[in-house]
Amino acid sequence: MTTLRPGSILLGTTRPAELRDWYRKALTPEQEGEGAIDLGGFLLVIDQRDDVDTKNNEPGRMILNFHVDDFDAIEAQLRAAGVNWLGPIEDRPIGRFGTFVDPDGNYLQIIQLRQEV
Repeated sequence: MTTLRPGSILLGTTRPAELRDWYRKALTPEQEGEGAIDLGGFLLVIDQRDDVDTKNNEPGRMILNFHVDDFDAIEAQLRAAGVNWLGPIEDRPIGRFGTFVDPDGNYLQIIQLRQEV
């Protein structure tokens, strides 16, 4: 059997240009253009959808996680981009977690796992 490898995710929205700009500013400030956002070989495709609300009513259903090596640097980048944090940064037994929210109400997390995990 072949294990499937994810290549992209489609994020449906009622305001694709605004959401694409937000994601680029927060996650990949060096990228430009209207196409998919390259997140290290995994593509984020943001597209106009008529079958979604302007806000995600169940944002905890799926959370996009970013595993990072330098939590403090990424946290500073996200703060400089003006992201809204869901709550305070959490130090858990397995690592540090920070959850932030995009303009449509979707949750995203940065995670730095402890070395011994």
